[in-house]
Amino acid sequence: MTVTTAGSTADTATDTAATPEAAPANPVLRVAPASPAAAAAYFGASLAFHADVSDVAAALSTGEDPGFVVLDARSTASWDQGHVPGAVHLPTALIPEQAGHLLDRSVPVVTYCWGPGCNGGTRAALALAELGYQVKEMLGGFEYWAREGFEFETWQGRERRAADPLTSPVDTDDCGC
Repeated sequence: MTVTTAGSTADTATDTAATPEAAPANPVLRVAPASPAAAAAYFGASLAFHADVSDVAAALSTGEDPGFVVLDARSTASWDQGHVPGAVHLPTALIPEQAGHLLDRSVPVVTYCWGPGCNGGTRAALALAELGYQVKEMLGGFEYWAREGFEFETWQGRERRAADPLTSPVDTDDCGC
């Protein structure tokens, strides 16, 4: 792969030590972007592993079988604070012993935990994949589910909060992405 920066050309496969003259002027380009083919492979793979809360909510809102099951991997106390309506509650630590009783291996599973600062949804997805389930992780977790204004359940019933304008478009359901 050849990279051009500020009028110089360097072959990244053979030139691993950049000279000060060839170094990009900012930290974004300090490491050159991947080739378009590598980027397409990476981002395509990312979509195979992840779903966002608005896509999950849209699929669940049709009233028809979405073709997947949503799994909340948090503790019972967390589940009681709020969860995605219709989600299966299965804390990550219990997946090895209980997944076979609660989930159908032929149905993909979308896992979530608290939010982007928590990797519990990732750990649950890994545990399920190791047991032979097709799985995706819901980016943003329960935090972004609630922040985007989607209805959630608690032991007291269903609730909905106003959408946070920093995470969800104002006056439309379509973020344009």
